Formats: sequence, C-alpha cells, structure tokens
Amino acid sequence: MTANPLAGFLGAGAPGGSQVDAILDAMRQHLGMEIAFASRFEGDRRIFTHIRTDIPVPSSPGDSEPLDGTFCHHIMAGRLPELIHNAADYPLAQTLPIARLLPVGAHLTVPLRLRDGSLYGTFCCLSRTADYSLTERDVCTVRAFAELACAQIEFEMDAASHRDMLTRRIEDAISRGQPAIFLQPIHRLDTGRSTGAEALARFTDANERPPNLWFDEAFEVGLGVELELAAIGNALAGAAYIPADHYLSVNLSPETALSDRLGPMLEAAAVPNLVLELTEHSGVKDYAALGNALGELRRHGRIAIDDFGAGYSSLRHIIALEPDILKLDMSLVRGIDRDPARRALAGAMVGFAGRMDASIVAEGVERAEERAVLCDLGVDYGQGYLFSRPMPLVAAQQHMLGGQRSRAHAGPAGTPAPRRRLSPAFIWQPCRAIRLPCP
Repeated sequence: MTANPLAGFLGAGAPGGSQVDAILDAMRQHLGMEIAFASRFEGDRRIFTHIRTDIPVPSSPGDSEPLDGTFCHHIMAGRLPELIHNAADYPLAQTLPIARLLPVGAHLTVPLRLRDGSLYGTFCCLSRTADYSLTERDVCTVRAFAELACAQIEFEMDAASHRDMLTRRIEDAISRGQPAIFLQPIHRLDTGRSTGAEALARFTDANERPPNLWFDEAFEVGLGVELELAAIGNALAGAAYIPADHYLSVNLSPETALSDRLGPMLEAAAVPNLVLELTEHSGVKDYAALGNALGELRRHGRIAIDDFGAGYSSLRHIIALEPDILKLDMSLVRGIDRDPARRALAGAMVGFAGRMDASIVAEGVERAEERAVLCDLGVDYGQGYLFSRPMPLVAAQQHMLGGQRSRAHAGPAGTPAPRRRLSPAFIWQPCRAIRLPCP
C-alpha cells in the first residue's frame, strides 16, 4: 500500500478528524459558507461521511437518508444546477426536506468520482442565507477541493480494504492452528552442552513472506496479542519434545503480558521450568502496570529480556523489570572477535548482568572465534548456527537428546550455574523480533 499522497500537504488535518475534514474546513472558510460535507451513495440512500460546520445541523457523520429527497440527487440528475445562489429561486429545491429544516440559501455541489470514473458521492457546501456573489470560478475551486478529498477518500478506502484483508488472513491462520513451531537449541558456550531451545514461529508461506511480517501485521490490525497467544499455546504444547532438564520459554510482548488471558493459559499448561521472554519493539507505555503484570506471571516462570544491548532494551526497561535472563543482541555478537568496541560493550553488559544476578544468553553465535571471546567475557550460554539451525520439533528433540548421550562419555559437564543463572531452554520468539533467516 502506497503512502498517503496528501499527508505532507495537509499535515495532521482537523483535530480529532480525518484529512477530509481539513479539506472541508478549508473550502468552507474560503467560500465563506456555513456548512461543508462529503457524502457517499449506497443504493437509494445518501450517507454522510464527513460534516464540518460551526452551527447546529440535523445530521451527523454516519447518518443516512433517502437519496431522492436530497439536493445532491437532483443536482446529479440535472434537475438542479451545481451552483445555487438562493434555493428560494427553485420550486423543486423548496420541496426537499433539508430546505425546510435549515433553511437553505446558497448551495454548491460537485460529484466525487473515484479513479475508475465511478460516482462515489458528492462534495457540498451551503449557507442558510443567499449569496449571489458566487461564480463559476468558485465552482472550479470546489471541484479542486473535491479532487483532493477524493484522493484522500480512496487512500482511506484502500487502507480499510488492506486492514480487512490482513484481518481475514490472520484470523484464518489462527483458526487453522498456525503458527507451527520450530526449535533452535541453546547451548553452554564452554562445554557445548544443549540446555534448551528457542522456538520460532513458522507459517505456511514462510518461503515467500518472513514470519516477522505476520506479527507486525497482526499488531497493525489489533490482532497482535491474539496471534502471540496462539503461538504461545503451540509452544506450550511442544513442551513434550523438550528433555526434562531443559527449560521451556515462551516469548511475549508487553501487550500480551498485560492480557488477562495469558495467566490462565500458563496455569492450565502447568509447564515446569518456564521462562517468559519479553520483547520490546514499540515502547512501554506504563512500566508500573507491566511490572505488576510480570509480578503475577513470575508464579509461572522466570523473566527474560530480549535484545539486550540493542536500542529496544533501554536500561530503564531492564532496571524497572528486574529480569532473570538477558538475551545479548546479535548485533553485539556478530564479529565480536574482530571489534574491540563490541568486546568492551559486551564485557560491560556481562558485569551489569552479574550485579543484577541475571544470566546472559548470546544470540546469533555463528563462528568459533565469537564463541571463544564470549566465553572469555563470562557469557555462559549461546545460540546460533555454530551449534544448530532451527529444526522441527522431533529433529530438535533428537539433537538435544543426542547431545546428552555424548556428554556421558565426555566427563563433567561443567560447573552448575548459580541461583538465577539457570539457562533458558525452550524460548519462543515471535518472528517479528527474529533476525535469523529461515532455514
């Protein structure tokens, strides 16, 4: 969908209204008339879509009336002229309901035609008193305003159609049990032992559209929480594929954390060793409310914060929410062995996390050199293509169980993690936050 072509010209439009309102106000003030409105024709009725006036009027946006009792109908049919200096001069005009309600003096109407030439409705302005100073030049001015308004109306129609299409697609996906869950195991960096897995949402069109678009579009149309809860439910159902000593973690946005549906879902699932990974991509409006919600959710699992070190996770975000686990953003991990600045910043974050008694999981570890530097800095856990790609549930289970068997012959698996430095294990991340490419 293209950008609004009138956004720069019209600015924010009328306070609390659309940009069509702004166009109507400009036209009304330019002509010195009392009322300006736009209407849409549907069958044999006229629907007021926008009305701008400073005086009481008998109609409001959304109201409708029989089309054949309006000035617009008779003007479009050629029985009345577009420019009426004084409705009292036209016997037909005097028979129409609006002429008796206001009354009507000067009246000026032009059609609103869409790009395909079809008649959408009319663009009108009028006053209760006659005005014989109006000329054909004023009619041309109104036509120019009407063209601007029609462009904006079509933009809004396209936007509404786009929203309807997205809504249907997302609701259909949820009804069919999507998204599916893939797993990408998480490992100890020192021993290579798998300690859990991050669950990634996958849709049937993953080869054509990246999964993150689904979540972006769901939030765009008000279904973001609904889609996240569907993914969380699928991730919780996949807990059966996770070895008993691994963690199950689900990822959620602040909006989902505040939903009154999440707690009962987690209560019913009763999954042990749960981690709730919080993503922030649109800002937190109310930290007090979010903190209270997370306090309740801690009954079901520990709290992790995504994108630690990226612009999304501010220090305020982390301090206010007191997470147990911090996910080190891959923008700091990639090439950390070659970049002293990344090493210094990551080292400071490890110290910060330690003082908060929180553990760190490094995201996007792809090279042995990155792993070595992260180990030297004190990062305990990591995930990335160095260890494994995302896999279907059964394949991921075999990967994790196979790793457990190989360690039986490899000696001690390493020093147990201190309290609150336990590894996350089955972390679902709604793919709008995922930066790893699809397998």
